[in-house]
Amino acid sequence: MKVDFLLIGQGLAGTILSYRLLEAGYKVHLIDDAHPSSSSKVAAGLYNPVTGRKLGKTWLADILFDEIEPFYKEMEGFLKQKILHPIGIYRPFISFEEQNEWLAKSADEQYTGFIEKVITGPQFPGVRDDLGGLLLKKSGYVDIKSLLKAYRSWVKKQGMLTEVRFLPGHLKRNPEGTWQYGQLEAKNLVFTNGVQAKDSSFFNWLPFTPVKGEILTVRQEFHSREIVNRGVFRIDMGNGLGKVGATYDNQNVDLIPTDSGKREILEKLGQLIPAKVIEVTDQQVGIRPATIDRKPMLGKHPSEENVYIFGGLGAKGVSLAPYFSKNMVEFLVRGEELQKEVNINRFFKYI
Repeated sequence: MKVDFLLIGQGLAGTILSYRLLEAGYKVHLIDDAHPSSSSKVAAGLYNPVTGRKLGKTWLADILFDEIEPFYKEMEGFLKQKILHPIGIYRPFISFEEQNEWLAKSADEQYTGFIEKVITGPQFPGVRDDLGGLLLKKSGYVDIKSLLKAYRSWVKKQGMLTEVRFLPGHLKRNPEGTWQYGQLEAKNLVFTNGVQAKDSSFFNWLPFTPVKGEILTVRQEFHSREIVNRGVFRIDMGNGLGKVGATYDNQNVDLIPTDSGKREILEKLGQLIPAKVIEVTDQQVGIRPATIDRKPMLGKHPSEENVYIFGGLGAKGVSLAPYFSKNMVEFLVRGEELQKEVNINRFFKYI
């Protein structure tokens, strides 16, 4: 089988980039073994324009957030699968200073597109919000698990997916310059397999800083139309269930659920939403493909022809992937420049 692009990994990065390449008219094939460490398979899929302890506008929000909902709506139509959930995010204030700061910002043009309302007193029953909070728009979550499952089914039916573990040692360079992997012959090779890209000699020098994250599903007598987010997020799943997370552990990067992770999430949830947790129905673990500077890793190998990477999307993959997948396709097929903050040439000093 001859293809234009062979993508290694069908997580969020591989799914969205391959879709973009197919849209552009190229022949694509994916190799993926459904590795359990993929953060895409357990991630909550939030897209949130105001993040962090200091409630700052997320990096490139004005560019990224115009792409998010139109793109995932397009994917819904293509896959005939509900995946996009546009929902407001409510972030309670923790001080009068923070409240006053956001009252001022609500009149600032650079923030007005993301602020639904600044609330100055308790308004959300069941939430600790004595000082009110910030209600955001252009926010919500993407059901990544459903997206990946539906897309996997589609590419499998088209004969575009090989379900095996990728073994770098089995990759060969043909005399004419193409890449051979078993019966597959590809003009271009793109690593879209997150931190596993480090298992290849091509990209073992890239400074990934993988982060373990744990997420709980809890049964609780609480319901909210909004995502509540402060210290932890809580997404209402209906029927008394909520998805809550997440932990951040860059020391013990394994796939083992921990009691300490569960306790941490439940303690922070209790500080935010005091309603009793009746039951923890699920606890999931994923490894985020974070990077040393918290920016994605896109670009071409410094010496090997036709070898590329599209990864390092980290915890904000849902927000980053629509825009940067388009940027990557323009780079791959038209030679247009990548945004310098994400180009892997910033790490050539590590080789």
